[in-house]
Order: sequence, then structure tokens, then C-alpha cells
Amino acid sequence: MSSSSNWQEPSWFRKLVYDLVLWTFTVIFDCFFREIRPRGAFRLPKSGPIIFVAAPHANQFVDPIVLMGQVKNETGRRISFLIAEKSHKRKFIGLISRSQMSIPVRRAQDCLKPAAGSIKIDPENEFHVFGVDTQFTKVCQTKGLLALPNSWGTAEVGEIVSDTELYLRKPFKFSSPKTADEAKKALESGTAFKTAPRIDQSEVYHKVFEHLAHGHCLGLFSEGGSHDRPDLLPLKAGVAVMALGAMEAHPGCNVKIVPCGMNYFHPHKFRSRAVVEFGMPIEISPELVAKYSNPETSKDAIKELLETITGGLKAVTVTCPDYESLTCVQVARRLYSNNMSKHLSLQSIIEMNRRLLKGYLHYKDEPRIMELKKSILEYNEKLRIFKIPDHLVEGDRNDDTLTIFTRFVTSLVQLVVLGALALPGVILFSPVFIATKVISEKKRREALAASTVKIMARDVIATWKILVSIGFAPLLYIFYSVLGTMLMRKYYVLSDRSAFTIFCSIYLFSAMITYSALIFGDKGMDLLKSIRPLWLALVNKEGLTQLRETRRQLSMEITEVINEYGPQLFPDFNLYDYEKKLELKRLRRQERKKLQLEQLENMDSEDEYEEAKTQRLRKRRAAKRQEREQSGIYAQANESLKAKLTSSVPIISNDNDNNSSVGLSSSSETDFASSGSEYEPDNDSASASKIGLVRDTMIRENRERNEKNEE
Repeated sequence: MSSSSNWQEPSWFRKLVYDLVLWTFTVIFDCFFREIRPRGAFRLPKSGPIIFVAAPHANQFVDPIVLMGQVKNETGRRISFLIAEKSHKRKFIGLISRSQMSIPVRRAQDCLKPAAGSIKIDPENEFHVFGVDTQFTKVCQTKGLLALPNSWGTAEVGEIVSDTELYLRKPFKFSSPKTADEAKKALESGTAFKTAPRIDQSEVYHKVFEHLAHGHCLGLFSEGGSHDRPDLLPLKAGVAVMALGAMEAHPGCNVKIVPCGMNYFHPHKFRSRAVVEFGMPIEISPELVAKYSNPETSKDAIKELLETITGGLKAVTVTCPDYESLTCVQVARRLYSNNMSKHLSLQSIIEMNRRLLKGYLHYKDEPRIMELKKSILEYNEKLRIFKIPDHLVEGDRNDDTLTIFTRFVTSLVQLVVLGALALPGVILFSPVFIATKVISEKKRREALAASTVKIMARDVIATWKILVSIGFAPLLYIFYSVLGTMLMRKYYVLSDRSAFTIFCSIYLFSAMITYSALIFGDKGMDLLKSIRPLWLALVNKEGLTQLRETRRQLSMEITEVINEYGPQLFPDFNLYDYEKKLELKRLRRQERKKLQLEQLENMDSEDEYEEAKTQRLRKRRAAKRQEREQSGIYAQANESLKAKLTSSVPIISNDNDNNSSVGLSSSSETDFASSGSEYEPDNDSASASKIGLVRDTMIRENRERNEKNEE
């Protein structure tokens, strides 16, 4: 297994194709998504074998390209993804996966075939299966797959007793409660079934071990296939086996695992946004590898590493047990402190969602939280009735009718102008829009029927929209170009060279018109959404006023609840300071890189450069020690200040002006790593944190007041 005789380093040509295809898809994705941002990219190792474990897998073939693009842009490294062999054999998808140096994997569910006879479950033993006119000894294998029709569920075969009797390793796993009811009734009366043989993955593991041993990067979605559930699916053990197996087979191979959170705002929608968050690299200790090498403790080692990876993924993803809870968290984030989240970066919004979700799950059984959830859902229903998004409810509350009418007319005129500019591109590209809608919906229904984990199968929509656009758009432009050239030839005498020039010109013009429609369409859609609340303010001012009052009251209540419970989980409770720290860290990294390059150019030897790095490291450590000593002095000062203040001082006020401070920030990495654990905060530290926030808020307000006076 440790032999690398079959290993071949990818040629320069294959790497060139990888980079070219990835760049092409990056350009295409920049058209589909309005924004894709990395977060925590500074944590990525620049060398050595890495396994990128990404979740949730919410966007089928889009997810790998997005992750590969971000890693290539940040580190210059290439990722080889594991891909289902079924997809690897497809014409277009297979061509792309081969160009991206993917490794195909056979899956049992892709090898299912109908079997003769029918099966029933033993009413007294859910592991015991009886067959009628079946041939279990011929069509089934131990550790093979047994599947029910209509994607109701699957189970793994444990022991085959005879042609008409077998035992399962675990009970049938059903795709949903509704499916479970139907499947159980069918199993009681008898149902058709499918079987798949046991899949030997030794060859795949060997390829993976060699790939990692040569210092390359591997990517996989450990949940298995893509899905559209709001929570993470249980991770497959394969990622742990690959990491531990590679280190066992190649003792000098130090594999690191990087958790990657694929956070989409609306994964299946055109012009949505995404944040790819990278967690702290997980190092695998030699003791864990030794534990894996021992057959008696091998499973324990796999389980231990899998739990660590799961914790790392939960730290970089926003997952929720159901859509209703996720909706509540998102509304709470928008309404917290007068919609302050609209001033935040994408990364901070993701961080805020995560912390609010963690707080909600921790306190969801509290009566006050349950009542607040009910109020949020009622407010959301009112928004649906008014057909207006939340972020447009707040504006124009003090404007008179004339001002609102003026803004309405102005917005309407702007919309007409932008619509006129975008209309030619929309008309030209409309056949592609129609094709993407029809085909993606068809593929969604097919994926839903074939899956046991999908809810609405929205995870395949974006993939097929992009694939259809890639195929249809060039054909459409060619059609327009040929049509235009033929019309020109009909009325003018053209040489072959002139005809070719006209053909290319029309093709480029069609592409430019489409792209301009994309730009103007973005602005136009924002205007279109803003017109409805202006119209409601004119024709139904009382209803809109009541909705705004409901929003204001709900915002106050949400702010009070978060300010009360937030510091109990997260003592460092200040999001504006968090954003400033992020920017400061980024600037410091840039300055260090610039300084290092300048010193490297001015130094005659590598030894001098390494000595300078050592001196800089010592200075940073000394600065950190000094900072810790100063923090001790500040803590004593806070203790003195705490005696003068009451414990009921709010973390932030819910003023209605635009200068309201904010009380939410990123927790430390240890907070995230301990996801799911019970928190027992120190009351003194929480109180000190509150006092520190009051002090910071006063300083910030005084600074803003002075800046206004200077202006």
C-alpha cells in the first residue's frame, strides 16, 4: 500500500488545463453570484498535504468550483475533489471533473438494481427480513445495500440466512417521516426492492494515500451527496479513514484537515451571495495514528477524529434543526439594534447568524424565547401578506405624502430608464432564461424522486441553471450572429472575410448587451423592490405604519433579549470592535509581507533573513506579554468602576437614530471548537464585559460627536 510505483505527478499541461477551466468557471460564477467572499483564509497552510472537508453540500457541482477558486486565489494550490463515479462518467460533468484532476468513487446507491420477489419486515424484529419468491443468496451480499422503491429508504445487509430470509446490520433508514409511514406500511404488506453489491474502496483509498503522500490537496464533502436541509447530515467515516490511513501508510506524511463552511444566503437563486469560511487546521497526533493502527482501537480513533472534524465544521457553518428556527434567527439578526446588520460585512453577518443561532438553541426552551419566536413568525407572516421585504419596512416613517410621492415618481422614472437599458439584453437572453427555468425544475423533480435526504431538492437548481447557460448561451449568440450575417449578405455584397468580421462583431455585441443587462438589472431589481413600500405608504399608510410599529416593538424586544442572554454565552460582545480588529489584522498582515519582501531584497543571504524573522517574532511575543500585563491593570480599574455602576446597565441602547452602538462579536476559536457543550460563564467576567462595553460605547459616541462638531 505504501508503494508509489503507480503514482504520476500531474504534467504541466494538465495543471494548465486545470487553471484555465477553473478561471473560466470563476468568471461564469461571478455572473451568477453577486458576491463570493472568503473568511479566515489566512489560516490555510501554504504547503504539505491537506484534506479540505466542506459542508453543508447545498449546491451540488457549484460547491467544489467555488471552494477550488477561493483556495487557488488565496494560496495558489490546486484541490482534487472526490466525485461520484456516476457523475464522473457523464459527458460534460465528467469532462470537467477530469480536467480538475478529480478522483472518482463508486457508491452503492448508484449500483442499485431491481430484484425479483418482494420483502416483508418481521413485526417483532425490525432487523429481520422475509422474502417471497426472492433469491437473497444470489442477489444480496453481506454489507451490501437493500433499498425500497420510490427512494423510501435503505439498509445494509448483515447476514443472509437463505434465499427468503436475511438480517440487517441496522434498521431501514427512511428519508422523511412521511416516507417512513408509507415505507412501514409497504414492508408490512410486502414490497418490491432493489439491491446493490458491497463496494470495495481499497483502490480509491490507495489513490488518495498516494495523492496526500506527495503533498497535494484533497477535497471532499463528507456528508455524501448534496442536499437542501438546514442542518448538517452525519459525516461519513471516509474522511477520517483517509487522513489516518495516509499517515499510517506513509509515516512522514503529516496530513492536516481544514474545515470549510459553504455559507450561501440563497444558494439556488441568481445573483445571490456566498461566504466560504475556513476553520483552524486540524492536526492529527501520532498517538491517534497509533491508535488507528491497532485493530482493537481503530474504530475508536476514527470516531474521535470524526467528532473533531464535526466540531470544526459546526464552527464555520450556520446550521439549524429546521427552516422555521433559521427564519427566526435571520429576522432577529436583521431587527437587532435597529437593523444594524445592514452596515456589516458579509463575514460579520455570517458570524452574527451563527452566534444568534447558538444562543437560540441554548435558550429555546425559555418561555420568553418561545414567545419571542411566536412574535417573529407572526411578523414574518405580515411581511408575506404585504409582499414587502423587511429591510424596506423601516424607511420613510416621518416623511409627508408629497415627499413620499416625489420619491415614488423618481424611483419609477429610474426604474423605467434602467429597464429600458436592460431590456435588449433580457430579450436576447430570454430563451436561455426559459430553458434554465424548465430544465432546472425538471432536474429538481428527478433528484427529489431519487433521493432519501433532500427536502425540495433545491441543491441541484443552481448547478443546472449554470450548466444550461454555459451550453445554450454560446449557441444562442451563434444563432444571432449567423442570422445577422445572413441578413447583411441579403442586402449587401460581402466577402468571406467581411462576413466573418460581421459574425464576430455580432457575437461580441450580443455578449456585451447581455452583460449590460446583468449590471442594469441588478440596480433595477433593487429599485423595483423599493417601489412597493413607497406605494403602500401612499395608498395604505395606516397599514404600513402599523407594520413599522410592530417592527419597532419587535426590534426593541429582540435587542433586550440578546443583550440579556448574549453576554452569558459570549463575554466579548461587541461587533463593531470585531470588524475593526479584522481590518487591523488585515493591514498588519499586508505590512508584514511588504516588510519581509523589502528585507529579503536588501539582504545578501538567507541566514540574515531568517535571523530577522526570529527577531520580529521575539518582538511580537514581548508586545503580547506587555499587553497581558496592561490588561491586568485594566481589570483592576474595571473592578473599581463596577462598584459604582448598577448591574442593570444595558449593553446597548435601542435608540432610533443611526448612531446606535452594537453588541455582538466573534467568539474565540475555542468557543467554536466546543460547539454543543454547556456554557457556565463567570458572572464577574460577564459584568466586567458589560462595563467595558459601556465605556467603549461612551468613547465611541464622544468621538463621533467631536467629528460632527469639527465638520
